[in-house]
Amino acid sequence: MAMEFYPFQDIEEKWQKKWEEEGVFRAEEDKNASKFYCLEMFPYPSGNIHIGHVRNYAIGDVLARYKRMKGFNVLHPIGWDSFGLPAENAAIERGVHPAKWTGSNITKMKSQLKRLGFSYDWDREIATYKPEYYRWNQWIFLQMYKKGLAYKREADVNFCPGCNTVLANEQVENGGCWRCGTEVIQKSLSQWFLKITQYADELLEYLNRMPDWPDRVKTMQSNWIGKSTGVMVNFKFEGEDFPIFTTRPDTIFGVTFMAIAPEHPLVEKLIGGSDKKEELTVFVEKVKKDDRIKRSSEDYEKEGIFTGKYVINPLNSEKVPLYIANFVLMEYGTGAIMAVPAHDQRDFEFAKTYGLPIKIVIQNKAGSLDTNTMTEAFTDEGINVDSGPITGFPNMEGIEKITEYIEQNSLGKSSVNYRLKDWLISRQRYWGTPIPIIYCDKCGVVPVPEKDLPVILPEDVTFSQNENPLETSSSFINTKCPKCGEEARREKDTMDTFIDSSWYFERYCSPGAQSALFNREDAGYWMNVDQYIGGIEHAILHLLYARFFTKFLRDIGMVNVDEPFERLLTQGMVTKETHFCANDGYMYPAEITDDGKCSKCGENTEIGRIEKMSKSKKNVIDPDEIISKYGADTARLFILFASPPEKDLEWSENGVEGAFRFLNRVYRLFQPSVPFFESRIGKLDGYSKEALTNTGCTGLEKNILHIIFKTIKKVNEDIQVRFHLNTAIASIMEMVNYYYSLSIETVQEDEKTLLAYLFGLKTLIVLLSPFVPHIAEEIWQETGFNNYILQEPWPEHNEKLILQDYITLVVQVNGKLRAKMEIQRDLDEETVKNLSMQDERIIKYTGGKNIIKMIVVKNKLLNIVVK
Repeated sequence: MAMEFYPFQDIEEKWQKKWEEEGVFRAEEDKNASKFYCLEMFPYPSGNIHIGHVRNYAIGDVLARYKRMKGFNVLHPIGWDSFGLPAENAAIERGVHPAKWTGSNITKMKSQLKRLGFSYDWDREIATYKPEYYRWNQWIFLQMYKKGLAYKREADVNFCPGCNTVLANEQVENGGCWRCGTEVIQKSLSQWFLKITQYADELLEYLNRMPDWPDRVKTMQSNWIGKSTGVMVNFKFEGEDFPIFTTRPDTIFGVTFMAIAPEHPLVEKLIGGSDKKEELTVFVEKVKKDDRIKRSSEDYEKEGIFTGKYVINPLNSEKVPLYIANFVLMEYGTGAIMAVPAHDQRDFEFAKTYGLPIKIVIQNKAGSLDTNTMTEAFTDEGINVDSGPITGFPNMEGIEKITEYIEQNSLGKSSVNYRLKDWLISRQRYWGTPIPIIYCDKCGVVPVPEKDLPVILPEDVTFSQNENPLETSSSFINTKCPKCGEEARREKDTMDTFIDSSWYFERYCSPGAQSALFNREDAGYWMNVDQYIGGIEHAILHLLYARFFTKFLRDIGMVNVDEPFERLLTQGMVTKETHFCANDGYMYPAEITDDGKCSKCGENTEIGRIEKMSKSKKNVIDPDEIISKYGADTARLFILFASPPEKDLEWSENGVEGAFRFLNRVYRLFQPSVPFFESRIGKLDGYSKEALTNTGCTGLEKNILHIIFKTIKKVNEDIQVRFHLNTAIASIMEMVNYYYSLSIETVQEDEKTLLAYLFGLKTLIVLLSPFVPHIAEEIWQETGFNNYILQEPWPEHNEKLILQDYITLVVQVNGKLRAKMEIQRDLDEETVKNLSMQDERIIKYTGGKNIIKMIVVKNKLLNIVVK
C-alpha cells in the first residue's frame, strides 16, 4: 500500500495489544458511579464473523465507549450462543465432535472480534455449551418443575424430518424449518413444556411500561400473546359439548356454519366415519403444511371442505354445517369457530365461495342492509335484529346482555383467551442441554437432585441424521433412580437452545459464580441491561423468552427487576447487490464475464438485485478482507456512517474507500499541529475551561469555538438522544472540512486563536474516538496526551457561543457548489468575499484564474465567476 496512507495495520495491532494487556475495558462494581450495561446479542460460533455481526457490535461499541467517557461505569461483555444443530451436523458430515468444532470456531471468531477493537470485557466471556453454564439451565428447569411451570404431555408437534427434531410454532417459517427449510410435518409425541402462559398477562401489560422499545417490536409481541376477552359457548355436536370461543357473542344468532382447524382432535373421527375419507385427508394434509401465520393473514385464500356433519347452535337450536377450514388455527381458542358471514369479512368471503347462507343480525341505522345486495360484511356498530333476548339493543350493549344470558342459562361462560401457547422445549438432538429428569418404573418421573447437576452430555454417542444420538449412549440413558436406587432411564431429549439465551445477560454479572447461576448482589448492581442491540428477527422468540425467564427469576428471588432490557435497538440488515443467472443461480462477481454473461452457461445475467447477505446468494463480505485492505477503523466507520442503525444498510465498495480516504484526511490534518501541541499542551486545559464560559471572544477565535461547540452538541444529541450515529459522523466530517479551510499560518498569528484551533483538534479526535478508536488513540498519543483517550471526559459545549448569530453560506464557483462556510449573520459584502478567499477549498478552484465577478446573496449565497 502506498506510503501516503496512514499505517493502520501497525496502529491497530499496537493499541489492541495495549488495551488487552492493561485490561482497559475490565468492569468492576463501583457504588460511587452510575452503571451502564451495554449488550449486543451474542453470536452463534459458526466459524466466521460476518459483516452483519460487525454492524451490530460496532453500534454497541460506540455507545459503550461514549458512556465510559461520560463517566459511567460500563459493563460491555461478550460470549457465545454455542449449542445448536450446525455443530451436530458438522459432526455428522465431517466426523468432528461438536465440542471440538465449536471450540475451534470460537477461537477464530474471537480473534476476528479483537481485530475490530471492540471494547469487551473478555474476562466475562461465557460459552453456553460448557457444563459450568448449562448446569444452570438445568437448575432453572428444576425450579420451574417445582413450581409446576415445567411439565410433560402428549401433543401434536411440528417435526422437521431434516433436523429430526421438534420445532416450536415460532420456528416454522412458510411451512418449513427455520434452520434447514425442510417441510415440517405434524407428529404426536410426549414433550416437555414451560408454562409461559402463566405470565401472559404480565408480559402483555409491561409492554406499556417500556417506552424505549420500538413500537414495532411491542406490537409484534402483543399480537403474539394475543389476549382476547369473550365468551366460551357450548355448541352441541352429536349430543356432546362442542365449545367455541368468541369475542362477538352479539352475532351468535347469525351463525350459518361452523369451522374447525385441520389439527383439531375431532378431525380424525370425522375422517374415519366419512364417505369422503380420501378427499378430507388430502385437504387436511395440504393445509397442515401451510405456514400458520400466513393462514391467519387477511389476504390468505380461504378454503374449506364440508365434513358432512352438523353442529347445533344452543341459542336458537339451529343446525349448521361443519367445515374444516384452512384459516382456523388450533392455537386460537378451542380450534373451532362459529362463522357469521353477515358481520365478519373472512366468513363473508368463505360463505360466498361455498354458497352458504348469510343472515343479518346487526342492522345499520338506516335499516337498509339486505343480504341480496350485500357486497361485504357489515362490521360497524348497529342494532341487533332477530337476536332473541338482545333484539332491539345497540349491539355493543348487546354483547354484555347476551353474555349474561349465556351464563345464566348455563350455555357457556365469560373467558379470556390467549394466542400464546406454552413453550415446547423438547428437542430430539444431542447438542443441547440435557433435560434433568429420570424415569423409574417404581417411582415414575423423578427430577435429578440439584447436588448431581450438571447432567453432562456423554462422549460415547453415534451421530446420525435419523436418530437422536443420546439414544445410542447406554452409559447416559441407563442410570439409577435417585429415590429408590433401582435401575432407571434418563430423559433422552435436550432443551431448545433458546433456553441458553434466555438468561445469559444475567450470567455476565458474575460469570465465575460456582454456587449459583449468578451472585444476587452482582445482578442487583448491573441489571437490568440499559441498552440491548440485535436484529428484529428476534422480536418474538428470544426477546419474549428472555422476558419470561427474568420474571420467573424475580419471583424466586434471584433478581430484583421486572424486565431484562431497558432500551432496545433493532438494527437493520446489511444488503448487497447480487448477480443472478437463470440457469446457474446466484453468482460471484468473478463468475461474470466482461460483457455481463454467465461464465458457465453463456447466458445474460441479472445484476442489481439487493439481497440480504448470505453464503447461498454468494454476496457475503469477509470482514477480514476489509480489515487487511483498509483497517478495522475504516470498516467500523463505513458501517456506522452509511445508514441509520435501525435501517437496512447497502454495502458499497466506494463507500468503504470513501471512509478510508476520510481517515487519511484526519491523520494528515493533525501532522502540522503536533509541534504546537507540544509547547501548549499545558495551557489547553485552562483554555478549555475558559471557553465553556467565554462570550467575549471575537473574530476567527469566535468562529472556531462556534464550530467546536456546535459539533459537540450535535454529536452528543445524535448518540444520546436520537441514536443517529450516521449524522453524528457527518457533523464531525463537516468540522474536518472546516479545519481544512483554515490556514495554520493565519491561525498562529494570534495566541488565543491558536489555542482555540488546538482545542478544536483535541475535541475533534475525542468525538471521533468511539467510532474509530485505533486512529484516535494514535493521534491522541502523538499530540502529547499521556492517558488513554477512553479515559478523557466527554467534552461539553457552550450554548451561548452556539446561539451566536451564525449562518451557513453556500459558496459556488461558476455555479457549482464548492464549499459551505459558517459565518456571522449580516456581514458586509467585502468581508464575505475576503473570508471566502481565505478558504482553501475555494482557493483550489480560483487559484491562477481571473475572477470576473463575485455575486453575494446576503446570508445565503456567494457565487464566484472565474475565467
